Amino acid sequence: MPALPSSLISSLSGAPAVTVPETAAGLSAALAELPDPRARRGVRHGLVVVVTAAVCAVAAGYRSYTAIAEWVADVPDSTALALGIAPDRRPSEAMIRRLLQALDPDLLTTAIGGWLAARTAVTSPASRRAVAVDGKTLRGSRTTDTAAAHVLAACDHATSVVLASTNVDGKTNEITRFQPLLDQIGDLRDTVITADALHCQRDHVDYLAERGAHWILTVKANQPRLHAQLAGLPWSAVPNAARDTARGHGRREIRTLKILTISTGIEFPLAAQALQIRRRRRRLDQPKRFTTEIVYAITDLRIHQAKPAELAGWIRSHWSIENKIHWVRDVTYDEDRSQIRTGTGAQVMAALRNAAIGALRTAGVTNIAAANRHYARDSTRPLALLGIT
Repeated sequence: MPALPSSLISSLSGAPAVTVPETAAGLSAALAELPDPRARRGVRHGLVVVVTAAVCAVAAGYRSYTAIAEWVADVPDSTALALGIAPDRRPSEAMIRRLLQALDPDLLTTAIGGWLAARTAVTSPASRRAVAVDGKTLRGSRTTDTAAAHVLAACDHATSVVLASTNVDGKTNEITRFQPLLDQIGDLRDTVITADALHCQRDHVDYLAERGAHWILTVKANQPRLHAQLAGLPWSAVPNAARDTARGHGRREIRTLKILTISTGIEFPLAAQALQIRRRRRRLDQPKRFTTEIVYAITDLRIHQAKPAELAGWIRSHWSIENKIHWVRDVTYDEDRSQIRTGTGAQVMAALRNAAIGALRTAGVTNIAAANRHYARDSTRPLALLGIT
């Protein structure tokens, strides 16, 4: 995969930035069935046109309604025409804002997730697919009268693409939204679902069994009896099944994995193996000071269905979703300080960020900030990224 140019010299050299996967259709086709919340009378700019233009702007690093409108206003006439916009009658900031505040975020995410899933199928390796379920609070959406919006998302491990997302309002929690979230993904057969301790629920594993999926669930103090049973297993007599070392962010980490086949004594349906993950960390400037964390997990995968290295990889990549998705949205896109709060605007903008990040990831980008700058320099680049011709 060619490297992403991040300097002026590389951009002037004409070196390709990314390789866009060949897909059956672009984003515009995926959005075609999305219902328009506006009354038909007086609509000048189609929903598909406005949303596609918004994703183009977000891919170029634009973060707000005003910034998106400025991108639309500034693009050359040829780019506007390619998007389906008349150069002399472009969408205003007020029009973009009203539409994005009224969209159904779950339907938008489903449409975008389907499009990204098609791209993921092209770029993902042939090994078994793994999907992480994880939640995120949109802190900037909090007001004096309302709590911050919270969304639950399903992310592909291999590509860090958000495949589905659903709103978690104040009347419920992540547990009740687990099944509706995964219902947005058409086929889960032989997929490995990873989730944190909150989702170590019996109803969840029954649902996943019905969908033909496998699972790896972290176990913590919210399941005290199960956690005590796992901690009481004879781990000292079990050799390490996998071990790896990582260095970065000014620290060194040693991770080991032990595995025990479950026969009796663990009260959880369909559990086949118990896992102990030990993480020892030390700062590079303090070589003699280690901190140790021990985490337990259970899985329905049997010893012949997954190698220890695969189990360790899925557990590790579940934790990396925080860095590849949430950190990018919080730091690169400054999501936590976004003042978008009216209607469904906060959730819709999160979906647009996920669409842009997902498109960039499947095109081979690893540095999203550098990619934003790259796509901001030429308005035709976001169009090519989204399959607009």
